[in-house]
Amino acid sequence: MIKNTNYFGIDISKDVFDVMGVDGKHHQFKNDLSGFKKLFSLTNEFSHCVMESTGVYHLRLAYYLYEKGIAVTIENPLSIKRFIQMRLTKIKTDKRDSQMIYEYAVNTGDELRLWKGQSKTQIACSQIISLTNLYTKQTTALKNKLQTEESMGSPCSKVIRSLKRSLKHLKNEIDNLEESLLELVKQDNQDLLTRVESIPGIGRKSSMLLIVLTGGFERFNKASELCSFAGLTPMIRQSGSSIRSRSRISKMGNRRLRKTLFMCSLSAKKHNKACKEIFDRIVAKGKSKKIALIAVCNKLLKQAFALAKSGLKYDRNYRSVLVNIN
Repeated sequence: MIKNTNYFGIDISKDVFDVMGVDGKHHQFKNDLSGFKKLFSLTNEFSHCVMESTGVYHLRLAYYLYEKGIAVTIENPLSIKRFIQMRLTKIKTDKRDSQMIYEYAVNTGDELRLWKGQSKTQIACSQIISLTNLYTKQTTALKNKLQTEESMGSPCSKVIRSLKRSLKHLKNEIDNLEESLLELVKQDNQDLLTRVESIPGIGRKSSMLLIVLTGGFERFNKASELCSFAGLTPMIRQSGSSIRSRSRISKMGNRRLRKTLFMCSLSAKKHNKACKEIFDRIVAKGKSKKIALIAVCNKLLKQAFALAKSGLKYDRNYRSVLVNIN
């Protein structure tokens, strides 16, 4: 722990946020600029504010503090929850939660990872991906509805025309958003996009998603951290001789990234030499194809991470980069 670190535990909701500091005093401020200024007046150069990732409610405060030069950490809510459970506390209030976050910060100390936020370009990319994902879901729902209506003996022509117009409109919106996303990604990561896109099995859309969700791979120091972020690492449950559950992936990471990688693995197991070897070897051992595809997903992530860190393009016959960068 850095000497004289002045920790603040912050529990945030939509309208207010509760703060607990080293003085043991509880404060509650509005979740707006006036509240941010009041919190800032309590800080100094040694202050370190710790909060949970709560949807989007924490972002305005986090960016405000970051721009003011205050150290900020945004923790996974699950980590905070486990810490509170270990304290066997039976009180669940915003004031108590801010106290627990403060104690978590004090106990974790130097292990807390500083939050750096995203650039305006990264924020725009994230928003475009989120909206594109929503439009894609709506498109699927409309297609299912259209198929149902057309299967009827005498479908209503007005309903059919309306559904087709909506589908056409959504397609145009998705195409325009994807063009905008490509332009934004190229602004900061043109070379990286070319390198990731050179991996057999990872197309342009998947490459853009990888780059945006990982912050250009800058958020991770090891490939294993990236695999954990995607929720592709195994979770082993064993206790004594009675509990020996079969290992499964954790699924505690980014669902969107995991789903995209799984779709990429279907192509990579055929066209990516290293992935094909892994897939064939696992299947030959009698294990399921699903397990083999998960291994392919991990391999694709490691390849992308290696190329991002090395500055090289994919070479099917060159493996030292993929082996040496973990």
